[in-house]
Amino acid sequence: MQFYSPIMSDSTAIVETPLMKQYYGIKAKYPDAILLFRVGDFYETFGEDAIKTSAVVGIVLTKRANGAAAFIELAGFPHHALDTYLPKLVRAGYRVAICDQLEDPKLTKKIVKRGVTELISPGVSYNDKILEHKKNNFLAAIHFGDKQSGVSFIDISTGEFLCAQGDLHYIEKLIQNFNPSEIIYARPHKKLFSDQYHNKFHSYILDEWIFKVDYAKEILQKHFNTLSLKGYGIDDQDAAIIAAGAAFYYVSDTRQENLKHINSISRVDENSFVWLDKFSIRNLELINSVGENGKSLIDVVDHTISPMGARLIKRWLLMPLKNVAKIEERLNAVSYLQQQHELNLRLSNLIKPIGDLERIISKVALGKILPREILQLQKALVLINEIKLICNDSSNSSIRVIGEQLNACTIIADRILKEIHPDAPAVLSKGNIINSGVNDALDELKAIAFHGKDFLMQLQQQEAERTGISSLKVGFNNVFGYYLEVTHAHKEKVPENWIRKQTLTNAERYITPTLKEYEEKILGAEEKIAAIEIQLYQKIIAAVTDYIQPIQHNAAQIAQLDVLLNFANIAIANHYIKPLVDESFKIELKGARHPVIEKNLSNTERYIANDLYLDNESQQLIMITGPNMSGKSALLRQTALIVLMAQAGCFVPATHAQIGIVDKIFTRVGATDNISSGESTFMVEMNETASILHNLSNRSLVLLDEIGRGTATYDGISIAWAIAEYIHEHPLARAKTLFATHYHELNEMEKSFLRIKNYHVSVKEVGSEILFLRKLVAGGSEHSFGIHVAKLAGIPAKVVAKAETVLQQLELNRSIPNNGVQLNHNNGGMQLSFFQLDDPVLAQIKQEIAGIDINNLTPIEALNKLNEIKKHLGK
Repeated sequence: MQFYSPIMSDSTAIVETPLMKQYYGIKAKYPDAILLFRVGDFYETFGEDAIKTSAVVGIVLTKRANGAAAFIELAGFPHHALDTYLPKLVRAGYRVAICDQLEDPKLTKKIVKRGVTELISPGVSYNDKILEHKKNNFLAAIHFGDKQSGVSFIDISTGEFLCAQGDLHYIEKLIQNFNPSEIIYARPHKKLFSDQYHNKFHSYILDEWIFKVDYAKEILQKHFNTLSLKGYGIDDQDAAIIAAGAAFYYVSDTRQENLKHINSISRVDENSFVWLDKFSIRNLELINSVGENGKSLIDVVDHTISPMGARLIKRWLLMPLKNVAKIEERLNAVSYLQQQHELNLRLSNLIKPIGDLERIISKVALGKILPREILQLQKALVLINEIKLICNDSSNSSIRVIGEQLNACTIIADRILKEIHPDAPAVLSKGNIINSGVNDALDELKAIAFHGKDFLMQLQQQEAERTGISSLKVGFNNVFGYYLEVTHAHKEKVPENWIRKQTLTNAERYITPTLKEYEEKILGAEEKIAAIEIQLYQKIIAAVTDYIQPIQHNAAQIAQLDVLLNFANIAIANHYIKPLVDESFKIELKGARHPVIEKNLSNTERYIANDLYLDNESQQLIMITGPNMSGKSALLRQTALIVLMAQAGCFVPATHAQIGIVDKIFTRVGATDNISSGESTFMVEMNETASILHNLSNRSLVLLDEIGRGTATYDGISIAWAIAEYIHEHPLARAKTLFATHYHELNEMEKSFLRIKNYHVSVKEVGSEILFLRKLVAGGSEHSFGIHVAKLAGIPAKVVAKAETVLQQLELNRSIPNNGVQLNHNNGGMQLSFFQLDDPVLAQIKQEIAGIDINNLTPIEALNKLNEIKKHLGK
């Protein structure tokens, strides 16, 4: 291509081409972004950007001349393929600066002016090809403070802006909940961020001066046009304000000047929602399954029909409520919708075509909305008006409130319907955007441009009738443009004001003022039509901008209604019941089932439901024993999921459920090595358990699965015993706890601790086979049936047979009862006894020691006696 031609020089110095000089000047302003440089019909990348782009999107890397004897790497793609390649770069974690041509190359003899029109990063994008419809695209900003840290989340595609402050554990929990696409933080905290998040998120470092409270308040107050932040409930939250200010600075700095849709900021109040730490979110598989083909809770309970609803249901599940009245409102609404089948169906049919109203109205603010999207907005507002009327007639107060808050915005909806062409194209440049009857000049130009033939025929007929020249014809050539052709037989009839332009053998050609005027109009009509349409379209967008806030509120109400309808539908489909959520301290479940596992069973299998009871007075901690594969872990998880679903406002898989409000859910279920951080399975287990023990409350629900199994048996039993005792004896918090274990010795705790009860998951032995009944029954279990499970897993028969032989020998010869430990209880504690043994040598040693009179034993005699004992042991 000619723009890469090298400029040759007599000197040996490298002389850059004008194009590359322009490129480097723009690239210098965006050194940490991949610069997509528009050259003709291509976006080109150079140097390191080209190397990265080639690797990520799979295009060929070449070299182009850049002055005498110099070459630079190049990788490019056609401009119309931007939507294909841009998402790949952004999802790979790169910031991308799009540099476009700012003038028509035909109108300049110099190098075309270029400039960056958009800067996109993983956390700042409105591009539909990059965004996931069912997921928010949050940018997070973290301020690491001395006393408290702050965090904020902003999604420019929806206009949501949230912030919070607390210790690093709380910040990490929120990061886990909101799962941002990108995190920004201050340069001095690079190591702290790395230690905390281990490169799990795309991140970007900002200068420290941005993370100052005065600057943050100034930038936020200027945007919201307020004198303080008191109205948003964050005025005294300095750490949160700093994080919010940094996030807003970053978004503004990515060339997003129009941010009217970010019209509020909300504080995430720690006291309003159930505490779910990052371990519990992972262990309970709320959003993602740890198994390759596994299902998560969201896969089972999310059948929402709008993108707004799909995003909201995740928020509700990750942030269950602690307020009984608000939970009851949701549950009552679900119950009402469950019973009103016809109403449910009507509302669902109206919500489904609304589309992603939240993101459409955000595009209005950003000035990026396309004609078809504005038509979709109009259709959505018409549907919202129908939903409003239905909800207003509802007998349920929550549904009625939703109806009252919906705003049909009929004035702007009618204007869009009137002014935007119903078949408007997806792209603005293709024209045919504005309806007829909106602008007279536009209608005239369209008539000329699109109905020119009719106009010419009409003109020909009029002039023929007026002059009496029956053979009159209208023609066109590149020299004269449009003309009237008259044969010589009729040239005497030609009016005086016609201007002769050409004489032919058989005819004369003339032009008229009317024809010349028409010619000027038709030749420039398309450009004028485009200019007028864009002007009128922008006026409509400006008018819609005034409705951003009410339409955003509509989107929020539709999302809420969608989730409630969804909860009602899954309750019907999955046979869920309405839980009773109250202020008591008990959890009573009957016929409880695991919501995910039961959906994965084959048609011939039936999920075995279980009853469970916990409270703070009589049965605070249940010690659950039972064989491998019997369902202990499933029982733990289903209890937590049922509590979580209930407090999110969803019906639950059970025949009866009474749930005293839970404020924290802790789980230590499953084991995953964190080898990259140098942590073993056992260390991970202990870290998670330590987090639980340090944060217990009187309303906590704790699930512990196989604590201590990652270390030696004695150590494991000791640790498990101590942890259970700590939870039971905690002076301030009687946390309700399910403790699944293979250490049958822990069943002894029931004898010493009032609120610990033993249960086991039952099995049935039929000959040499084991049937897993998966039923929770009172009392402890003494067998694990591990070898049987190994057999089921396909371990070679020879290995299984050897294991059974070794097991028999160990059970016959073990010298310590109860699988290796004798439990002695003194004041509720536990110690290991070494002197109730079956070995005759050790029995003799015991007898000799018992017969020694320590008070009359001299040091020399003691040493001699010790030497004799040593000889007995063969040492």
